[in-house]
Amino acid sequence: MDEQAAPASTGPTDITDGLIRREAKKAAVWLGMAGLFALVVLLAQPIMVIIGGIVFAALIDGGQRLIARVAPWMPRGIRIALLLLFTFAFLIWVVIFAGGQIAAQASQLPDVIQTQLNNLSQLAQRLGITMRDVNLQQIAGQVLGSVGQVTRALGGIFGGFTTAFLIFILSIYFVLEPDLYRRGFAWMLPVESREHWEGTAQRMGKALRLLLAGRMLGMTVEGIATWALLAWWGVPMAALLGLLTGLLAFLPNIGAPISGLLMIMVGFSGGTDMGLFCIAVYLVVQTVDGNIIVPMVAKRTVDLAPALVLGAQLMFGLLFGILGLMLADPIIAMIKIALERQAERNDANRSEG
Repeated sequence: MDEQAAPASTGPTDITDGLIRREAKKAAVWLGMAGLFALVVLLAQPIMVIIGGIVFAALIDGGQRLIARVAPWMPRGIRIALLLLFTFAFLIWVVIFAGGQIAAQASQLPDVIQTQLNNLSQLAQRLGITMRDVNLQQIAGQVLGSVGQVTRALGGIFGGFTTAFLIFILSIYFVLEPDLYRRGFAWMLPVESREHWEGTAQRMGKALRLLLAGRMLGMTVEGIATWALLAWWGVPMAALLGLLTGLLAFLPNIGAPISGLLMIMVGFSGGTDMGLFCIAVYLVVQTVDGNIIVPMVAKRTVDLAPALVLGAQLMFGLLFGILGLMLADPIIAMIKIALERQAERNDANRSEG
């Protein structure tokens, strides 16, 4: 009996020293964080697809809310279905009526850029600017390669069928039953943090809807205005340049200089007057977008510093490619809201204490 009542002896994995036990716990936490980071890196692409589904779901939800202002009597599911049908109809119209023209213009763009680079080098020589030990053909090839990468990246938005399809399916699930997934995520959190999470999720959703609505408005205004003005002057490839300007407007800080450079190079291929007109079009369109649309959206959503967005785009683009480049500022916006909400919670706890 005495032997049975005696406490069990210490095992080889038991730590009796308090200091060692505390340090072991700290080491376990750091190892767990390192393992979690490695898991995130390993699953980076699926995580970006899920985030893309969330962002696109916010865009769809914003569209159906806009329809609700006009037809509040219409059920939410019908509004979402109408929005998706309208989007598909527009894409089909673009492919049928504008696809051939845009494809033909896209095939001419590299030749125009090559010609303009050659003209630029000749102008430099006439001005007495010597470029010793520099292979101009190699520079031209690198520039054309960069343009090709942009073109392939833009094509990858539509050509990466599997990724786009997964994002689309996820966004449909998210937008049809957002409360289900929000409650499911909250269930995994401690009870005392669930109300805080609900408020954070609501604020993130509103910010994403406004951010993407502003982005779509900017894309539409820049694309249509660029196409209309260039076509009015008779600039070659006006439809392609308008499409590229609209698509690249989704990438703040990066898209505008790229589209502007392409527009100006194509403009100068038709003469000095046409080139100067393209510069004027670029300045007017970007001024309207930068001074009217962007401030209007920034007042109602997360105010992100341009340098912060650009840095995030560079890092996310390097790590995750075109998908990371597209989702950089929505991700930064959600992180900023989460940090602001946590700061508000800490202030409230200190006030109660």
